[in-house]
Amino acid sequence: MRIPLLLGVCWIAAALPCHGRTAPATASQPAIEANYQIASEWWTDLPNIWTPVGWNDHLFRFNVLWNGSILAKPEMNRRSQSWAGQGLQLTIAPSEDETHDEWRAVGLRHDDGMIRQGWKEDDAPVLWSEWAKDGLLLRSEVFAHLKGGGDVQTGDEPLYLWIRLSVSGLIEALPTEEHYGFNLLLQAPHITARMSTRDNVRFRPEQSRYPRPLAPESGDIEPAKGLRLLEGDAKVRLAVAPGGDCTAILFSPAKNEPQWSKLHVRLPAKKGAHVDLLLPMVPGERPVFDAELAMGYDEALRETRRHWQKTLAGATRFDVPEADINDSIRQSVRFSHVLTEKNPATGKYSKVNGSWAYADLWTTPGSMDLVMLMDTLGYHGMVERDLNIFLEEQGTVKPPGSAYDPHPGYLSTPALYKSIDWLADNGAVLYTLAMHGLLSGDQAYIARATPAIVRSCEWIAEARRKKNHGGYEGLLPPAVATDKRTEIQAVWSIGWNYKGLAAAVRLLQRIGHPRAAEFAREADDYRETFQKAMRDKSRQMPAWRDEQGRSRQFAPTTLAGGEKSETRHAFYLDAGPLFLVFAGLMDASDPLMQDACAWFRSGPQHRFFRPDSSCWQVPVLIHEMSSCEPCYSWNVFHSWQQGDRSRFLEGMYSLFAGSMSRQTRISCETRGGITGNVFSAPLAVYLARLAVIDDQLQPDELHLLRLMPLAWLVPGKTAFFQNMPTEHGPVTVETRLSPDGETLDVIYQPAFRVPPRKVWLHLPPVVGLKTVKVNGKILRFGADKSVALQ
Repeated sequence: MRIPLLLGVCWIAAALPCHGRTAPATASQPAIEANYQIASEWWTDLPNIWTPVGWNDHLFRFNVLWNGSILAKPEMNRRSQSWAGQGLQLTIAPSEDETHDEWRAVGLRHDDGMIRQGWKEDDAPVLWSEWAKDGLLLRSEVFAHLKGGGDVQTGDEPLYLWIRLSVSGLIEALPTEEHYGFNLLLQAPHITARMSTRDNVRFRPEQSRYPRPLAPESGDIEPAKGLRLLEGDAKVRLAVAPGGDCTAILFSPAKNEPQWSKLHVRLPAKKGAHVDLLLPMVPGERPVFDAELAMGYDEALRETRRHWQKTLAGATRFDVPEADINDSIRQSVRFSHVLTEKNPATGKYSKVNGSWAYADLWTTPGSMDLVMLMDTLGYHGMVERDLNIFLEEQGTVKPPGSAYDPHPGYLSTPALYKSIDWLADNGAVLYTLAMHGLLSGDQAYIARATPAIVRSCEWIAEARRKKNHGGYEGLLPPAVATDKRTEIQAVWSIGWNYKGLAAAVRLLQRIGHPRAAEFAREADDYRETFQKAMRDKSRQMPAWRDEQGRSRQFAPTTLAGGEKSETRHAFYLDAGPLFLVFAGLMDASDPLMQDACAWFRSGPQHRFFRPDSSCWQVPVLIHEMSSCEPCYSWNVFHSWQQGDRSRFLEGMYSLFAGSMSRQTRISCETRGGITGNVFSAPLAVYLARLAVIDDQLQPDELHLLRLMPLAWLVPGKTAFFQNMPTEHGPVTVETRLSPDGETLDVIYQPAFRVPPRKVWLHLPPVVGLKTVKVNGKILRFGADKSVALQ
């Protein structure tokens, strides 16, 4: 029972031995609460990563591999095929002279941990790669630049990568050579990407021959004048900028190859010595390229810095005492901006999923990017712009199932970005359209999007009334649900479309739409019909026994079609029954959901599971994270709903530490598989926000600090959550724990558009905490350790 706001002193009932420790360990609650550092001990860092470096909304992106190699490949998708064959794969290998052939090993080996990467402390995204070799610390620093430093106009303007190669440190007591340098190998792109752990990048040396002759501008190379490396038509493929500390540039042919393909850059072996290179995405026309080269590294960096300061400017601030969390969020926002493109042929903007693999759009995870990451952090303008294409192309794609016909309300992946259509896409887009209206409160957008939202709701209602489709009637007929392409009556498809319908109802109710009540009844009937079908189907599923010998029930992932194969597949976890709590179709307390969680947490398949190997094993949860695709760790919403603090934080921190690179913060699809994306970041960020400011737990309520990590409540430090969007309007919460750990000061400043019925403040389990103040007033909490602020 909750009690209203009272004045007084809040005393913790149970004294604990030291700050940062929770209650004594139980099966679901370890003795020490999770934080980023602890989670980093559970998970090895991601190997074989690649990280995009680019300009927001541009059609092209550079990819920097774990070994510092640069993939400048423009033709990543069918929208960029007119640039096919113009790419370059640039391998960078530190070497004391040009005769060493170690570049061959560098270009072909997998991640051995010797090369480290990270981002400079700069508003411009400057990615460094660092080699320790022969007593020297050698570094490359790269950033992308667009002429003028402004927004893209066409989407395919010349895009450049500035590269600074330097000696960043040395062991002074160790004798070294007078000079040291870098071998640069210029080849055609010849690598492919896969999902497989430890085999996610494959080198194809037989495809590495650069297709056109390369030659220096003149035989007489003067370092003070720099160097341009030209193709036969005089277009520039690479340039060494004039100036710098380069004392010799040797250009020599690679063995057994007639064209010039290896460049050696020599520097004094002293700290700070450097040379700058300029790499265009596609071979550059001389006048345009020369203008960029004349600008120089430092001026281009200043323009880039101003651009990203403007792009990332916003009123929202998420800043906690864990620097790794702050950096993960900051870099993920940058990546999301880079993974949006303007199509030069149409002028339309769209999200894409990846910078190399998946440079098209899988709409369902793309929607998670827009809602859980960008709208959650207040980038409403970008989200609205990227949603326009869905509004414009609604109804142009037939739903992916034989029971369906074209419908003007069906929302799908735009045709030019199409990968594999999932029936879930309609629900995911509908959810995003509605949530953007609720989170932004933008009345002009809501008025423009409402007709499309209503049409999508109509499609759901009509699809539910289809008969004789081989599945349970009253629910969406079978269709393609995942990349398996099988037509099944999947709980994934049903759940996403319910999620979208429920969000649409909230928005329509908010604006007083005349059909809001109709669609609310539709949603209620949808949920009731599904639960009946789910329970009927579950009775047909086999039982299994847990470690205590208790009989448990399998939860179905499909109501019709593929029953046996679907439950063995990894998608049984990622796109299966665990999703239903987030979808709103089932409660986490339901025995069927509890049995589903128990299967993945401790089922008998764990005996055969091989950690950090194939993602296609019979799936399990490891530290509350999916063994296949971490971004689909829907079990965390079970813990969230039930207030299982330990498991919630275990899952949230696993996503931050186990599914995102600790070096560049790039997300993965599967661990050790596809990177260059933001698949897992949106879920991690969304959970971090719900831990502190939660507008989803109960209808028309707001819950503050309910699952806030103790790592964010550090004596003497402040955590900032400023102008965080909620369905009710922006909310600011700041927390500061006194140096002695006894007093928690909370600043709470809502800017509600529509105030919630109740706002609850929850008491964090800080050891030794005696007093909580909100806006200077002392509070007293009830037995359930919460207090009503309104």
